[in-house]
Amino acid sequence: MRIGELAARAGTTTRTLRYYESRGLLPVRRTGNGYRSYDESDLRLLRQIRTLQDFGFDLEETRPFVECLRAGHPEGDSCPASLAVYRRKLGELDSLIGELTTVRDTVARQLARAELAAEAEAPGGPEPQCELGGDTW
Repeated sequence: MRIGELAARAGTTTRTLRYYESRGLLPVRRTGNGYRSYDESDLRLLRQIRTLQDFGFDLEETRPFVECLRAGHPEGDSCPASLAVYRRKLGELDSLIGELTTVRDTVARQLARAELAAEAEAPGGPEPQCELGGDTW
């Protein structure tokens, strides 16, 4: 298949495919008349790359998965290098989750403190106001 068909089937652009080629992730094959030529295995590589990128993997992190598929494995994550990337990514995610949990706990404490202070200053809160006329209800 030609580059436009592959891009359409993969849900991406021809520009993206040429970029993947330049990075060595997608093989460059040409027909006798110079057109790029692709097959179903290339579509499979693209789907692997796109899925991983949707999960937050950067392009270079997809390389072991692509190489695993190119080596003939049924899945891109059945090779040791792919598993190592999964482990590293899980470590990064665990670290980010820890940081976010710390921030969340701090914000929750600040909210609780602010609510107590607001309650102490004005029990029951301010009188409701009509937004249209400013009258008290």
